[in-house]
Amino acid sequence: MKKIILIAIAFIGLQATAQQQRKQGPNNGERGDMFMNLSAEEAATLRTKKMTLALDLNESQQKEIQKINLENAKQRKAMMEERKVKKESGELKKPTEEDRLKMMNAKLDHKIAMKAKMKNILNDEQYARWEKAQMRMEKKGKELKKKGKQNKKQE
Repeated sequence: MKKIILIAIAFIGLQATAQQQRKQGPNNGERGDMFMNLSAEEAATLRTKKMTLALDLNESQQKEIQKINLENAKQRKAMMEERKVKKESGELKKPTEEDRLKMMNAKLDHKIAMKAKMKNILNDEQYARWEKAQMRMEKKGKELKKKGKQNKKQE
């Protein structure tokens, strides 16, 4: 009888620790919360400064990229707010295949426009570094998404 009770306690303890490991990582959701609390202007300024350091931008390039980043940050903020309102009101539902296609087309159109704008602002060397960084970010995003799907399957 003692052995059965010990096994049951060990099993329950193991189960509890396995569920706690879910949000352990360098960002564990805090990064998204931090950017959610920033205004569009603050987020755009941070992004522009990071790009200035990475790409060695001059003053005129910084001003043009600041405008682009501000526009993007305002769009992103509006989309997050809209999603938050829908989620709180219970209207948020899984997108249909048609909705997904529209979202993917819009995302790709935005990427194409962004590339064209950056090509006009940056010189060839800066543009090559920017494209390389974009590829790295995209690869990292795919890896994180893949890990997220694996974690969901394990639950």
